[in-house]
Amino acid sequence: MRSLSLLLSLTTLTTAHFTINYPPSLEGSSIDESKEPNAPCGAIVPSLSSTDSKFTVTDFHVDGDFISLHSGHPQYNWLFRASVQEVTEGNWTQLYPIVQQSGLGDLCSQKVTAPKGWVGKKGVVGVVGGSGDGTLFQCSVVNFVQGTNSNKPSSCTNSTGVTADYTSDAELSQLVGEHVEAPVETPAPSAAPSGTSGDKSAGVVVRGGGLMALGAAVVAGVMIL
Repeated sequence: MRSLSLLLSLTTLTTAHFTINYPPSLEGSSIDESKEPNAPCGAIVPSLSSTDSKFTVTDFHVDGDFISLHSGHPQYNWLFRASVQEVTEGNWTQLYPIVQQSGLGDLCSQKVTAPKGWVGKKGVVGVVGGSGDGTLFQCSVVNFVQGTNSNKPSSCTNSTGVTADYTSDAELSQLVGEHVEAPVETPAPSAAPSGTSGDKSAGVVVRGGGLMALGAAVVAGVMIL
């Protein structure tokens, strides 16, 4: 009985974690789940000055690109952030309104934007997942390029039963820095995650680690996946 209890507890721990499907995670398919609680990137903290070729570097289009995730927990709040500096816990810019995913499986957010001034720079896209079991971190190394990514990756899917909403999360909002390159706006319907709706009037701006609603609530509507 004791062995069965231990196995069940380990299974619960494993399935509570998440992976980045796209852009490719620094750890690839060999994620050290025990280190996902380690800020800012889990098991690996990338150096942008490194020429290490073992990491996959993907182009990320500043006018709109994809972030695809797989969740092993029934609910997560997602913070998408990025940096073109050596990453520390004060060096991040928020890219997208915070999203709450309900349901196990895949979620793909589309039209995630980055500051236009980053074009031509190497950077890190970080995903932070907040749940009742704590806060977890994963990162991808990217090259910021101009334009919109019109080639939807095969990993950009939404699992059956997964739903999502734009939401606010004070704890996650603290994980972006004082310096903000550009405002974060709630996407219009065509820019929201696949098959979703959004209210562009409910844009948010990150200032000093917090969120400021621009004439509307931060919660911007339900995403119907």
